[in-house]
Amino acid sequence: MFQIFTQLADWLIYDLAGLSSSTKVGQALHFFVEDTTKIFVLLVVMIYFIALIRASLNVERVRDFLAGKHRGAGYLMGAGFGAVTPFCSCSSIPIFLGFTSAGIPVGITMAFLLTSPLINEVAVLLLLSLLGWKFTVVYILVGMAVGIVGGFFLDAIKAERWLQSFAAKALEQGRNNAPAGSVAVESMSMSARHQFAKEETLEIFGRVWKWVIIGVGLGAALHGFVPDGWIEANLGDGQWWTVPSAVLVGIPLYSNATGVIPVMESLINNGLPIGTTLAFCMSTVAASFPEFILLKQVMQWRLLAILFAMLLCAFTLIGWVFNFLFPVM
Repeated sequence: MFQIFTQLADWLIYDLAGLSSSTKVGQALHFFVEDTTKIFVLLVVMIYFIALIRASLNVERVRDFLAGKHRGAGYLMGAGFGAVTPFCSCSSIPIFLGFTSAGIPVGITMAFLLTSPLINEVAVLLLLSLLGWKFTVVYILVGMAVGIVGGFFLDAIKAERWLQSFAAKALEQGRNNAPAGSVAVESMSMSARHQFAKEETLEIFGRVWKWVIIGVGLGAALHGFVPDGWIEANLGDGQWWTVPSAVLVGIPLYSNATGVIPVMESLINNGLPIGTTLAFCMSTVAASFPEFILLKQVMQWRLLAILFAMLLCAFTLIGWVFNFLFPVM
C-alpha cells in the first residue's frame, strides 16, 4: 500500500533530481520525501475518517464502557488496537486526538499510542522469519505490556492535566457532549457529518503539518549518517551498559517498525546481542526526537518528559531481559 510513496520519492530524488541512492544526501532526501508524503496522506485520511466515525457513532457508549469498571479491558483493547494499526506514532496522532475528543481516558489512548509504533503485522512476519516464533511472541507480549502498563501509570498520575489546552478541551468536551458539542448523532445528516469531519481535518492538519516537516526533516538529516559498523563495534560486547547506550544512540534517529527490521537483521548478523538490538530499534521507532517534536503539539513538556523516561526505562529493561533469555531459548 505504501509503495506509491517510495516510488514517488524514487522519481523525485533519483530520476528527476539525478541524485544517487548510494550517497548519504540522496538517501536522506529520499527518506524525507517518502515519509513526509506518507504521513501527510495518513494524517488527512485518518483525521477525516476518525472524525466521520465520531460524528456517526454513539461514542458515549464506548466512552462509558472504557472509562468505568472496564478500564482494565480498555488498556488491553487500546494496546491491541495499537498492535494491529500499521502506523508510526507520528501518523497515529490523529487517532490519539480522535480518542481524546471522544472522551476516552488518556491512559487507554496512551496504551494505543505506545503500542502502535512497536508492533504491526509486517514487523511480526519479518521477525518471525528472522528470530523464530518464540522471540516473536515474546516481542508482541512485551510491546503490548509496555502500552498497558504505561497507560495504567499515566491514568494513575492523572496525565490528562498535562495535555495541551486544545487537547484537554477536546477531552472535556468529549466527556460531556456528543460530537460538535451539541448536535445529537441521530439527527446529523451525512452532509453535516462530512462538514464536521472536514472542519476537524483542516483544523488539526493546520496545527501539525509544519511539525511533520521539522520532525521528519530532523530524522532525514540524521538518517544514514551513522558510520557503517559503528554500532556493532562499540555496543557489541553484551555488557550491561551497552543496552542503555544503544537506547540513547537510537533517540536521534527515526524509522517505523517495518523500516527498522532490515537494520535489526544487519545488526544481529554482525554480532550485536539480540536484547541490545531490540533496545536500539525500539528507541529508534518509539522514542525518537522527530516523534517527540510532533507529540509536543498535543502534550505539555512535563507529560513528554514522563513519557520519554518511561520509554527509556522500558526499552532498557527489555534489552536486558532479552540478552539474558537469548542463551536459554
